[in-house]
Amino acid sequence: MSGTRTKASTTVPPAVAATTTATPSQFAQLDQQVHATLARLSSSLSIASGLLAGSDWAMHLAVSPGKQLELLQLAWMQAAQLTQYGMASASAGGSIGADATRLTAAAPIVDRRFSAPEWQQWPFNLLHQSFLQTEQWWAAATQDIWGVEKHHEQEVAFAARQLLDMCSPGNQLLSNPEVLRQTIAEHGQNLVRGAQQALQDIQQQLSQAPRSDPEGFAVGRELAITPGQVVLKNQLMELLQYAPASTAAKVYPEPVLIVPAWIMKYYILDLSATDSLINYLVQQGHTVFCISWKNPGPAERDLGMDDYLQSGFHAALDAVSAMVPKRRVHGVGYCLGGTLLAIAAAAMARDGDHRLATLTMLAAQTDFNEPGEIGLFIDESQVSLLEAQMAEAGVLKAEQMAGAFQMLRSYDLLWSQLVKKYLQGETGSMNNLMAWNADATRMPARMHSQYLRRLFLNDDLSEGRYPVNGKPVALSDIVLPTFMVGTLTDHVAPWRSVYKLHYLSPAEITFVLTSGGHNAGIVSPPGKPHRQYQLMQRKAGAVYMPSEQWQAKAPQHDGSWWPAWQAWLAAHSGAKVKPPSLGNHAYPPLAPAPGSYIMEK
Repeated sequence: MSGTRTKASTTVPPAVAATTTATPSQFAQLDQQVHATLARLSSSLSIASGLLAGSDWAMHLAVSPGKQLELLQLAWMQAAQLTQYGMASASAGGSIGADATRLTAAAPIVDRRFSAPEWQQWPFNLLHQSFLQTEQWWAAATQDIWGVEKHHEQEVAFAARQLLDMCSPGNQLLSNPEVLRQTIAEHGQNLVRGAQQALQDIQQQLSQAPRSDPEGFAVGRELAITPGQVVLKNQLMELLQYAPASTAAKVYPEPVLIVPAWIMKYYILDLSATDSLINYLVQQGHTVFCISWKNPGPAERDLGMDDYLQSGFHAALDAVSAMVPKRRVHGVGYCLGGTLLAIAAAAMARDGDHRLATLTMLAAQTDFNEPGEIGLFIDESQVSLLEAQMAEAGVLKAEQMAGAFQMLRSYDLLWSQLVKKYLQGETGSMNNLMAWNADATRMPARMHSQYLRRLFLNDDLSEGRYPVNGKPVALSDIVLPTFMVGTLTDHVAPWRSVYKLHYLSPAEITFVLTSGGHNAGIVSPPGKPHRQYQLMQRKAGAVYMPSEQWQAKAPQHDGSWWPAWQAWLAAHSGAKVKPPSLGNHAYPPLAPAPGSYIMEK
């Protein structure tokens, strides 16, 4: 045996060597692939986020005996109410005849989903009342629990509502008296038609073929028909200039530039001739320009917020300024387009660019601290999951965004539609707004990630951290006269969130709160019934008024808010002049409106 000591072997097994030589980016890529797979399996919903919310709620409820006793008491009271209502129903013989009104009035809970007379007949009256009491109990069980994080509380409450909506007696054949009555009357033909429609939908889903325009609602023929020309086209957008009204010998000198959101196609603002905000402005004597965003595919995956600002808004503003020289421009932004407009206006104020005359913000947020129920889908876990999936696809698919909005209003947008289509066999009465809503768009991966993180997660814009050209912008620099519209039942941009610009900017702000939701509240032409709005102006630099006080104080008006806005635009415009030509030598007309980007599926 030799006395010489041997050096320990430094040979690394091949499998270990392969692992230790991997780069950090390869590890990250592995995580991205795993998360993308999870996203596909979970319909892009974060399981981790749901588990965290559920465990937070369950653990805090478990150590809240007072809340448990409160829920026990509520259950006891509900049982007594249901028993009392059942006895009243039994004494009436369970009929829906003369006692229907009395039974409806005696019902512990009244809900529009179960307002049909058939729901007042035994046993369906007890069935729907039991369901509504269950909803009421879970609403109480998922709120006001000591120690539960607010976002987690909202997630649990939302999940409970979704599960209960799924189990609603109105969604089942044997527990829906309206469907049963129709089935008997039609000898089951409604179910045959529903099955045929279900088969067609399944075939379309499996083929992944793009949906065609519904009959009678073709873009360029029945929708988006205001005459005009495409005067600019780049990789991101087409700029449309609309022809002056045939009756307009003169127009207001300041043109109007509309910046729509890119999560929807612009023609929400140019539906049929009677429902077109763009056509209304043209008829009132305004020169109107509108951006039509490209429906992006994987090739546009790297387009970001800066591209939408530079190649979108600023490219359009440069073109408008060239075609209508020496005139300031009325900037109009809808939804996310309004947020982009606010970013641009703040940057222009910072840099001494005075080409804007006014701002109009339609259902557009600038403070995202309270974004409403859409915020349920936006936390670090959820955003990371979406980013992993978008890294593979290059875009957020249209059906993913549509699915999120359907969940926010699951009864109106999902379950009631499924019942009508598959159980009642209705083909559905389409209208222009429904046709537009079905024409969804995609979003580039980079842009979608940036706006989720910068605006929703970090709230950079309202906090003065949002960068433009390497320097942050401040909404407090915006001093242009501003017209804002919030919609009373908006589930995308809650009106109190929209209202927050009042304490972020010292500008003169005219605020309108109109009836309706995010879309129907904006598409509100004169002559439509059951429309109301409140309007009040805050002078520049005036003391801040909270939204609740504003709502209590602002005068109420019947009808559409469009004429009030047009009067405001006219008051901030000069004397009328001869209409400008469509395009010029630098921006010649390229094609008739609505252009080609709007046609992309």
